[in-house]
Amino acid sequence: MQEITAKQVKELRDRTGVGILECRKALEATNGDMEAAIKYLRERGIAKAESKASRQTKEGLIHAYIHFNGRLGVMLELNCESDFVARTEQFKKLAQELALQIAATNPLAITSDQIDPVIIEREREIARNKAINEGKKPEIVEKIVEGTLKKFCSENALLEQELVNEPGVTVRDLINSTIAQTGENIQISRFVRYALGEE
Repeated sequence: MQEITAKQVKELRDRTGVGILECRKALEATNGDMEAAIKYLRERGIAKAESKASRQTKEGLIHAYIHFNGRLGVMLELNCESDFVARTEQFKKLAQELALQIAATNPLAITSDQIDPVIIEREREIARNKAINEGKKPEIVEKIVEGTLKKFCSENALLEQELVNEPGVTVRDLINSTIAQTGENIQISRFVRYALGEE
């Protein structure tokens, strides 16, 4: 079996807009054949998920999760295109999984570009000073800083987080999988997490 390279995964991702994990699976299933991998994704409805991203989501639900001890809660607005999909068990299950993810990880925002720039700058400064204090060469300090920031965003932006109960699969992958199954665009509009005693 041909080894799949990061370059191949990136090319397939650029061409289809599908998540890295799904791209790698498709390439492995088609022995690295790019056109066959695109066909593989389309047949499974995954590539369609990304093409639906521009469609309006005016329906959906507000989902509330309260932890069993009453000390932690999450409210989430999850949107889709039709009331029919919003009422399905699959959609409600997705809302519950997302609420549990938020409760467990306390993300700062839905996407990395929504994270407060002040926080990003603070993390950038910390990473730079740490690298300098560790005696890293000036030419690699910026690479270290960018790598650290990328990791910070993947841990603090909800869509980029790995699922708590399924490492290797991101929240975005989970939503795209549901989009492929329902045939509708699905978006997280907003969320809030409450923990007793926290500001």
